[in-house]
Amino acid sequence: MSTNQNQRKWQKVTWLGLPLVLIGGWFYPLLGFALLGCMVGAVGIALFDGRSWCNWMCPRGSFFDLFMEKISAKRQIPRFFRRWPVRAFMVLLIFFMMGLQWYLSWGNLPGMGLALVRILTVTTIVGIILAVVYSPRTWCLICPMGTIANLLTKKDRALRIEPSCVNCKLCSKACPMQLKPYNFRQDGVLGDRDCIKCSSCVAACPKKALSFAGQAAENCRVA
Repeated sequence: MSTNQNQRKWQKVTWLGLPLVLIGGWFYPLLGFALLGCMVGAVGIALFDGRSWCNWMCPRGSFFDLFMEKISAKRQIPRFFRRWPVRAFMVLLIFFMMGLQWYLSWGNLPGMGLALVRILTVTTIVGIILAVVYSPRTWCLICPMGTIANLLTKKDRALRIEPSCVNCKLCSKACPMQLKPYNFRQDGVLGDRDCIKCSSCVAACPKKALSFAGQAAENCRVA
């Protein structure tokens, strides 16, 4: 089974975590604390393997890939969403809102859990709107945990780009984050730390010029 197929297989399981907390959390608020697990997971994985958590382990990311792909306008994501002042603002805003709501309900576990459910609900609605208007993974560029994971990502596990790259740009068209590996062919590695390591670009490369450390390019191709 190819890496892409394996990714989709797991996404069909992990996406269920989103409606479980998004809907169930309003009836059983303690489910909201599952959001903390996602936060810890995203940061923890980033220390070793970059933003790979965002690939299939993140329920919302899986939801975007599986369902929003079908109704998205698939337009170019505006550069605005990639700017660091915007991303930093989103990190501060989300943590401020979470901190404020926790302060007001401190000691009340259901109330604290519900605060997390509210944040998940609002951000998911925003993410869906962005997915429809632009591209399925637009929210992932301004997701606070994605931004933090970006900052913690090490380059030693980055996508490798072989000299056989012919600048066909098919990698960018396949990338859910709309990254441009071909721009880094001179360096030999992808310098953009927003790569979620889904291997879509690897599968799309006709020259098999892309691969990750310890992963043969041909093994990532869609069967």
